Amino acid sequence: LLVCYAVYRYQYPAAFLVAARETDVVFGTINAVLLLTSSMTVALAVRMSRAGQAHLSGYALLATVALGLAFLVVKAFEYSGDIGDGLFPGPGFRLGPPQTQIFWSLYWIMTGVHALHLIVGIGVLVTVFALLRRAAFDSRRNTIVEGSCLYWHFVDIVWIFLYPLLYLPGRS
Repeated sequence: LLVCYAVYRYQYPAAFLVAARETDVVFGTINAVLLLTSSMTVALAVRMSRAGQAHLSGYALLATVALGLAFLVVKAFEYSGDIGDGLFPGPGFRLGPPQTQIFWSLYWIMTGVHALHLIVGIGVLVTVFALLRRAAFDSRRNTIVEGSCLYWHFVDIVWIFLYPLLYLPGRS
């Protein structure tokens, strides 16, 4: 998807700038802050699990889940506004030139796939939290905590790429 974005942005630079200016940079920035903060809380979860503090690690995981849920709430408000503003590709799409629909198609696909991965990450972190609460803490569970947190960092890193590609062009 990122390569597809790069190809079309190279092919239609003016249309992509027009389209990107319509994204809600405030919502995008709030979500960037939420996910960067969640990277910190998930890193704390790993640190605490390595120190044998399963209880505190679990709370850090819950904080990460809360930040992930907040991201999804913000994204839902953003999507609602985008739809209301006629920024969903297809009939009723309000921007011209026609190539702006390519940007918005990629926007919806990339942010939607990211949101799906975030939902999976939330489910994984909740499952790991439940494992930490039910069972004695051991090195095997530490590996589970670390693996789930690596997945979360992956989701955050993807947003670090999406944010400047989708929200910042044409705003300087």
